[in-house]
Amino acid sequence: MATQSAKASEIERKWYVVDAAGQPLGRLASKVAHVLRGKHRPEYTPHVDTGDFVIVINAAQVRLTGKKAENKEYHHHSGYPGGLKSQSYGDLLERKPQFVVERAVKGMLPKNSLGRQMFRKLKVHPEGTHPHVAQKPEPFPL
Repeated sequence: MATQSAKASEIERKWYVVDAAGQPLGRLASKVAHVLRGKHRPEYTPHVDTGDFVIVINAAQVRLTGKKAENKEYHHHSGYPGGLKSQSYGDLLERKPQFVVERAVKGMLPKNSLGRQMFRKLKVHPEGTHPHVAQKPEPFPL
């Protein structure tokens, strides 16, 4: 018996909608990354993008457990001496609520060109509406 390997041209992609309201950020991100990678499919192949599209709505209502909502900070560095920039989770959630979910999911994907291709299939919206109605997305049970 031979091992079946999926081909990128043979994959039929579905669209899923995930409601992030009240969901813990890490658990939500791991399930979304699982679908983006295609690990929920029987024809999953590690070196081929077999994942589906995921639309996350209500990203502004995602929650963190414990005191992480007050203590968590996001850092990035400009590359110059003294160029470390920090933002608290609360400030970032007010300004760009979709960034919090995107960064959590991106950290759970492969760090290569395949991971960047998978990340492009993620659509995050801070409110409960999205413009992807024409794709007929199905609700994804968490």
